[in-house]
Amino acid sequence: MLKKILIANRGEIALRIMRAAREMNIPTVAVYSEADLAALHVLRADEAILIGPPPATESYLRIDKLIDAAKQTGCDAVHPGYGFLAENADFAQAVVDAGLIFIGPSAEAIRSLGNKLGAREMMLEAKVPIVPGGEVKSGDLEDFIELARAIGYPVLVKAASGGGGKGMRIVPAEDQLLESVEAARREAQSAFSDPTVYLEKYLERPRHIEFQVIADDFGNTVHLYERECSIQRRHQKIIEETPSTALTPELRQQMGQAAVAAAKAAHYTSAGTVEFLFFEGHYYFLEVNTRIQVEHPVTEMTTGIDLVKEQIRIASGEKLSFTQDDIHPRGHATECRIYAEDPAIGFLPSAGKIHYLNEPSAANLRIDSGIYSGCDVPIYYDPILSKVIAYGRDREESTERMILALKDYSILGIKSNVRFLIDCLSHPEYRSGNLFTGFIDQHLPEWSEPEIGENLPLALAGAVLAMSARQTTGAEVTAGAPSSLWETLGKWEL
Repeated sequence: MLKKILIANRGEIALRIMRAAREMNIPTVAVYSEADLAALHVLRADEAILIGPPPATESYLRIDKLIDAAKQTGCDAVHPGYGFLAENADFAQAVVDAGLIFIGPSAEAIRSLGNKLGAREMMLEAKVPIVPGGEVKSGDLEDFIELARAIGYPVLVKAASGGGGKGMRIVPAEDQLLESVEAARREAQSAFSDPTVYLEKYLERPRHIEFQVIADDFGNTVHLYERECSIQRRHQKIIEETPSTALTPELRQQMGQAAVAAAKAAHYTSAGTVEFLFFEGHYYFLEVNTRIQVEHPVTEMTTGIDLVKEQIRIASGEKLSFTQDDIHPRGHATECRIYAEDPAIGFLPSAGKIHYLNEPSAANLRIDSGIYSGCDVPIYYDPILSKVIAYGRDREESTERMILALKDYSILGIKSNVRFLIDCLSHPEYRSGNLFTGFIDQHLPEWSEPEIGENLPLALAGAVLAMSARQTTGAEVTAGAPSSLWETLGKWEL
C-alpha cells in the first residue's frame, strides 16, 4: 500500500482524495498557491506546502515544483485529481521518472487518448462507433470544403487536442466554414499549443452519456454503468445523473461493452470515463477522460464503490476488488455543481469573499465542498465551489430531494448558480427526461434572477453581521458569572 500521497490539486477534489486516503490510513500532503493560503484543503491537510504565486502557470501547473514538493515531504505517490495537470502526459511521465507513482493511467494512454484524431482511429480499430468525420491532412482550406460536403451540413470544427469547448465551432452552412476553421485553429493554438482541427458531423439535439470504467494492471477492466451529462452550459456539465432515462437495458449493455472495449484498446488502467453522444437511438464515441470525473459521486452513490480508493489500490499494485458481475446499481442519483458565477450575465465568474455559507444536510444527501464561511474565492482558478449529490429510490425522488437541498443552500458575498439549478431541475422538460446538450439554450435562454423581497438582503446582511460579531467577540457572558476560555475565545476549530 502507498505510504504518503501528494495531492496535486485544490478545492473539493483535494478534500475528496484526502478523505479516501485517511480512511485507508494513508497521510496526504496538500499543495497551495499564495491565493489559497487559507483554503479549506490547506487547513485540513496532514501537511501543506506552498508552491508559488496565485497564477496557475506559476504554481499548480508547475511540474517541477509539484515533484519537488512530493520529494521534500517524503511522498511516494501523486494524485492529480481533475483539471490542471490531471490529463497531462508529460506530468504523468515526470512523476514516474522521479521514482514516484502516478495515481492514474500511464503517460502513453493519456497521450494516445488526448489526441482526438488518434483516439478516433483507435476506436475504429476496436469497432466502437464514432461520429462521421475526419482530418484534413493537407490542411488546405479547399479540402475542408470538400470533406464538409461529404459529411453533410451542419458540421462541427473541433480541436484535435484539449477539450472544454475550446477550438470548437458549429458550422451550419458552407459560407461560414473557412472563417470557422481559421478561428478554431487560432483558439486551439492559444489553448493547447496545437492548431490542428478536424471535422465531424454536427448532431443536433444529442444526449451526452458517459460510462465510468476502471481497470487494473492485471488485465481486469469493468464499467460501472452510465451517467447522463446532457445539461450543460458552454460545453461544461452542470447537472449529472444516473441512470439515464434514454437507455434500454439492451442499449445499456451494448454501450457498457463498447466502453470496456475502448479502455482495453488504449491499454487503460485506473479510473476513466468513456464519453458518447446519443442521437436517435444510436451512440457514437466522443472521447475518453483520463482521470477521475467531477461527477463520479453519482456512480459511487448507486454502486457503493469508492472510486478514489480503487484508484489508490490499483496504484499500489492490487487487483480490482470486484468484477463486472459484482456491480449492481440501485436507485437514482443526481449531482449539481455549485459554481461561483452569475447565470444572469452569461455565467461570468464571481470572485470575492464568502460572508456566509450554509450547506444543506439530510438523509441520502452528500456534499463535496471546498469552501467555508469567510473564505475567499480567488479569480485565478475554475469557479467550482462544491457539489451536491442527492440519492433516491427513483428519479423523481432524487430530483425532489435535490431541489429541496438547493433551496436550503445559502451562500452570501458572491454570486452562484444555485437558483438557476433549481429552475433547471423544475423545468417540465427536465422532469419528463427530455434532455439534450442544448437544453439550456432552448429552455432557459434569457434566464434572470427571480425577484426577492426588498427587505430580504438587509435581513441577510444583518444576520451575517450578527454572526461575524459573535465569532469575533465570543458568546455573550451572563452578568455576574465568571467568564471561561470557551465563552471568550470566539470561533475556533481543532
